[in-house]
Amino acid sequence: MLTSNTLGEKIAFVFPGQGSQHVGMGKILYETSQAARRVFHQADETLGFALSKLCFEGPEEELHDTINTQPAVLTVSVAYLAALRERAQALGKSLEPIFVAGHSLGEYTALVAAGALDFRDALKLVRERGRLMKESGEYTPGGMAAIVGLDETALTKICEEVASLGVASVANANSPEQIVISGERAPLDAAIELARARGARVVVPLRVSIAAHSPLMQQAAAHLAEVLDRVHFSEPQIPVVANVAGQLLTSAEEVRKELAVQICQRVEWTRSVREMIAGGVDTFIEIGPGQVLSRLIRRTSSDVRVVNLTDREIVAR
Repeated sequence: MLTSNTLGEKIAFVFPGQGSQHVGMGKILYETSQAARRVFHQADETLGFALSKLCFEGPEEELHDTINTQPAVLTVSVAYLAALRERAQALGKSLEPIFVAGHSLGEYTALVAAGALDFRDALKLVRERGRLMKESGEYTPGGMAAIVGLDETALTKICEEVASLGVASVANANSPEQIVISGERAPLDAAIELARARGARVVVPLRVSIAAHSPLMQQAAAHLAEVLDRVHFSEPQIPVVANVAGQLLTSAEEVRKELAVQICQRVEWTRSVREMIAGGVDTFIEIGPGQVLSRLIRRTSSDVRVVNLTDREIVAR
């Protein structure tokens, strides 16, 4: 069992972002963990609608709407964390990370885990973040695509070559071999064709209509910065590894600045993982729906242990 096996190891908690959602997520935790149930109730009360029901029952199309996806993934991930801590406490064990990090949206969950951001405030923030991103996507439709087999330098060059058609840029450096590009439809389509022609092994257009982590999100980022100025942040109790710089956030002001620019700059996930490994981490625990981060971390380093928890494993007796 996780809470026994990881004692003595140097752990990082990592939290997934948008794209890990699915109908039914968190339902077992809600039914079996009092701590998780409290998280869902708090989310429903804070947002003023039954987010829990949307997570458990859908409809799928509504769950995949970014304005709902973001608070849903945040809530389920926080519920996973609450249930995990509840389980560890029941066993009389300690399970404390030396770092936390989250991919894109998941960075908000990491900040909640680190005590830097109140869960209710995080919910309101990601709901607004989702609304602003959706609005940007409606004003300037865009998309994203995951590319495997070409490095960041090659894809940056490809994006520069299609610049006459509009905005396209590297959005996520996810692992040494997986890069996500983001941008307007015409240049993105052209970049995809060039990537295939130049030897990309896999090209997967993502099921999104927004160009996250690209310059197209600059206006959304400016509006979000105004909202962030009204939110209270605390000093992180656990060091948070940032998306943008791939370095540690240790003060409330650093956190605020990171979130203000995060949605229009690239996610340096590979650098973040390597930063945590350099800091002594030998075990990564992915907390939340899906297994996306576990796969990316394994592709970045074969020398670390990666644990992906299902809700059944957390509540197992």
